[in-house]
Amino acid sequence: MSTRAAGGPLIIGHRGAPGYRPEHSAAAYRLAFELGADAVEPDIVASRDGVLVVRHENEISGTTNVADHPEFAARRTTKVVDGKKHTGWFVEDFTWDELSRLRCRERLAKVRPDNRDYDDSEPILRLRDVLRIVDEAGAASGQPKRVVVEIKHAKFLLQAGLDIASLLLAELAATGWDARPEQLIIESFELGVLESLSRARVRGTLVYLTERMGTPPDEPQPGRPSRSYAWYRSDAGLDFLAQRVDGISVAKGSLIRVNALGRATGHTDLVARAHARGLLVYTWTLRPENRFLNVRFQSSLRGAEWGDWQGEFGLILRSGVDGIFVDHPDLGVALRELPA
Repeated sequence: MSTRAAGGPLIIGHRGAPGYRPEHSAAAYRLAFELGADAVEPDIVASRDGVLVVRHENEISGTTNVADHPEFAARRTTKVVDGKKHTGWFVEDFTWDELSRLRCRERLAKVRPDNRDYDDSEPILRLRDVLRIVDEAGAASGQPKRVVVEIKHAKFLLQAGLDIASLLLAELAATGWDARPEQLIIESFELGVLESLSRARVRGTLVYLTERMGTPPDEPQPGRPSRSYAWYRSDAGLDFLAQRVDGISVAKGSLIRVNALGRATGHTDLVARAHARGLLVYTWTLRPENRFLNVRFQSSLRGAEWGDWQGEFGLILRSGVDGIFVDHPDLGVALRELPA
């Protein structure tokens, strides 16, 4: 199913509107729609009792106040998740009842210090809580809003006894979102879980995420050689994906052509090659701070200061992308509405 937006790319509030509120908080999601987002993107992991919890990672010490709860001190541990060692507190070691006691905190405190004013003021959310906010925003605007559900750590969680694909299918059925294919987008860095959902005939748009470098955590797939993210962006990789998913979502650097000094000189041909195969193309994450901009668009060495975000955002929009993930939805809307 195509979710290509007429008149410009889909504006997707990345974890809500984390440029202005702590990510994945109810305030961030509501603000994203108030600022004009067409969709929002909750990341999902799973609790010990099978509740889909909205967090970017299953390790939550950097985005919640879990460390301030003495009753959970003994839960601190070290795990290897998708090949990387992490120490902290992990969602799958808690029940939802326990997790509901936690409060959201700003992840990028040095870059966005104003967001710390909202620390500890809101509980963390379940997927169904975000879906309710999406419904409320659609009702208020008179136009259905969309959700982009990102599945995190599917292989790792399956090995821990949590089948996140099955949990998601059950949640979609329980909330009625299994009958809204035009509003539902599901993405993951793991092709295996997307193929599982496809076999289950999930009704929605399936999008494969790729990092700039490295190999997906669920590679190699059974019966296939191990393939890098870069391979999936090659012509052969795009041909392969076109038989399995509806679109790709790539790091913005994959769309920016650079010179020997790393300065942006234009956009790559990735969108054109993907479109030629019938694939949608989304990109992440567009942010205005110097820390996140290509060197050509940085205004200073101060990472938290805003640079020439209009220049970088505009370059990416000219590549022809179908959707952009933004931390500040109003900036994406402003650029989209400018004359071509």
